[in-house]
Amino acid sequence: MIGDGAVVVITGASAGLGRAVARGFARRHCRIGLIARGEERLEATRAEVGALGGQAVWKSADVSDPEAIERAADAFEQELGSIDVWVNSAMVTVFSPFAEMTPAEFRRVIDVTLMGQVHGTMAALRRMRRRNRGTIVQVGSALAWRAIPLQSAYCAAKQGVRAFTDALRSELLHDHSRIRLTMVQMPAINTPQFDWARNRLRHRPRPVAPIFQPEAAANAVLRAADDAPRELWVGRSSIKAILGSLFLGSAIDRYLAKDGYSGQQSSQIEPTDRPDNLYAPVRGGFGARGRFDREAEASAFSIGQTTAERLLMAGGLAVAASAVTLGGLQLRRRLKGA
Repeated sequence: MIGDGAVVVITGASAGLGRAVARGFARRHCRIGLIARGEERLEATRAEVGALGGQAVWKSADVSDPEAIERAADAFEQELGSIDVWVNSAMVTVFSPFAEMTPAEFRRVIDVTLMGQVHGTMAALRRMRRRNRGTIVQVGSALAWRAIPLQSAYCAAKQGVRAFTDALRSELLHDHSRIRLTMVQMPAINTPQFDWARNRLRHRPRPVAPIFQPEAAANAVLRAADDAPRELWVGRSSIKAILGSLFLGSAIDRYLAKDGYSGQQSSQIEPTDRPDNLYAPVRGGFGARGRFDREAEASAFSIGQTTAERLLMAGGLAVAASAVTLGGLQLRRRLKGA
């Protein structure tokens, strides 16, 4: 189990899921490097980590800037020691029909949500390869398997993360590397992103129910850091979305065309002058949680991809066996009747 002085780096660590993950590793007495853009919230997170039994230092950096991430990684190793775990959690999104997005907005989501994980992974690998050990955790989403309307750039970014992670995993296996690579596919989480993401919709954005607290999602990240499954699917909604994408793609297309718009909007009108965090952090005392405490569930079931595939295979074999048995019974009846 990761803990007791292990060095962990977390991007997107000043709020939302990244902040909840920092708290989780702090309770294990880890030494934590925090990366985000907002200095005030980074300092607040550092104080929380210390109060919970960990040690933290922070570096303000935009994950879309690879040189800034390299400098942060160097500083963390100098101040904390060799990096054992790197968690890529930083993200931005835009709620908008694709036809209303600008190329610059789409590119910015890709630069942060996809390229930010690429840059973090590169920085981690450069240091972990020297020792041939370490764990990289990619924070993904069920949307890495099943895209939804109104978040085309974010879905493209998360699916891109999954694709490059799969390619890298094969390369590490080819090299007989002991570096572990895992991806955690998340459900809807009660984080502040729905209060500061850029929004072109008339109503305030909201996560698609069911919603889970960031602490539940953070527990899955810690489990992934410990066990490094190929993928970890978190929450029943993620599991359903991923399996549905494999078998019911066209049906889900039609379902989302009907309900995917209303499911991502609350009944409240969005103020036209609200700031967003697409290019710069929004000021304020945002923590791990957003405004959906009343709806959010405190725990989330999770299952490893390999386990899910084995269960699917077993289920498929059981169905096939049942069909063969039923066919055999019918054949014997026909033979007796003859």
